Amino acid sequence: MAKEKTVYVCTNCGQDSPKWVGKCTSCGEWNTYVEEIVRKEPTNKRPVSGIETPKAKPVMLREIEAGDEPRINMNDDELNRVLGGGLVPGSLVLIGGEPGIGKSTLVLQTVLRMPQHRILYVSGEESARQLKLRADRLHGISDNCYIVCETSLEQIYVHIKNIRPQLVIIDSIQTVSTESIESSPGSISQVRECSASILRFAKETHTPVLLIGHINKEGSIAGPKVLEHIVDTVLQFEGDQHYMYRILRSIKNRFGSTSELGIYEMRQDGLRQVSNPSELLLSQDHEGMSGIAIASAIEGMRPFLIETQALVSSAVYGNPQRSSTGFDIRRMNMLLAVLEKRVGFKLAQKDVFLNIAGGIRVNDPAIDLGVISAILSSNMDTGIESGVCVAGEIGLSGEIRPVSRIEQRISEAEKLGFKQFILPKYNLQGLNAKNVKIELVPVRKVEEAFRVLFG
Repeated sequence: MAKEKTVYVCTNCGQDSPKWVGKCTSCGEWNTYVEEIVRKEPTNKRPVSGIETPKAKPVMLREIEAGDEPRINMNDDELNRVLGGGLVPGSLVLIGGEPGIGKSTLVLQTVLRMPQHRILYVSGEESARQLKLRADRLHGISDNCYIVCETSLEQIYVHIKNIRPQLVIIDSIQTVSTESIESSPGSISQVRECSASILRFAKETHTPVLLIGHINKEGSIAGPKVLEHIVDTVLQFEGDQHYMYRILRSIKNRFGSTSELGIYEMRQDGLRQVSNPSELLLSQDHEGMSGIAIASAIEGMRPFLIETQALVSSAVYGNPQRSSTGFDIRRMNMLLAVLEKRVGFKLAQKDVFLNIAGGIRVNDPAIDLGVISAILSSNMDTGIESGVCVAGEIGLSGEIRPVSRIEQRISEAEKLGFKQFILPKYNLQGLNAKNVKIELVPVRKVEEAFRVLFG
């Protein structure tokens, strides 16, 4: 009879302990140990992919041939951009997101657009009939897409051996379990062991694998942190369910940049690629309204214009409130302190609410000038003229610091019909203004930008 025992495993690094401890001795995180019941088997069985490869031998670094990795075209420009140009054969990609955000819809509509590749879709959560109904709603059909509902890792390898797919989809990794471990599916040991086995299969057979994973209430990938270390690429599919936009963001990518961004629009017939997000984010007419400024931001290699909204009102309940949606609240507090110290606006006893329109989150510091412009506009109850776009980073001394890739920001504003562009003065150095049709207004301090905007 196999012997059972209880161990405590750290959800962050996977370190186990015979008793519960508050602080992990390996990674230093607090309150990350959870209890698991494990059973010691007489033999150490490990799931194998069924393909034996010779052991690796040491090779001199100069003898290794380096070249561009071949890419698989996913027939989705947004997904290809976030992946770094396409899917690399033999890579393991993890797509995470909240329940109902559209992870399975994104993957299913992508594989239905790839009829030239033989694909195996392993579903551990939905039945084959549910997937068929979703495929009909997406208006997609593929003669090379195989569906199997299975949660056993050993049986999944049997199906892979019979079908010989060129791409494997597993939805989701938390539902897959292996017989070599007696814990329940979704536990730390099961997720860690199954992911490591799937990684060995992907590298040995040169077959790319897409894993779909859940996220916990903190917003991170569910399961042990080592899951993100095992995979080659981690993509986060995020967005507000009350908005139509979805953002595919790269958190980790061994074959490309982690600063890329893909934007989709959720529709009844699936996800539509948004090739020009600026037009969608600026769809409303706010002429004559206060508290609104248009800022130029860049995510990855893509410039787009966003709408920053601010509301400043007197604090009714004593303590002033500070609220921010889509922007770092700590950076907003810093900008408010700069306005009060350097420009002379008394905002200490006023509520300040900030919102980035469209339900997206922006980390580009170049929208600092847009944020303070919207705050000043709301505070004075004076609207900013239409056709004005701003870009600039605010320093602690009130100076407007230069931003990167100013030419792309200017061309994006010019393409959308803006007439005036306020930019840092130092960005004019090396800028060829002869080919620019939009009026460029350089500013050096916050006070200068204030005089340009409001006279």
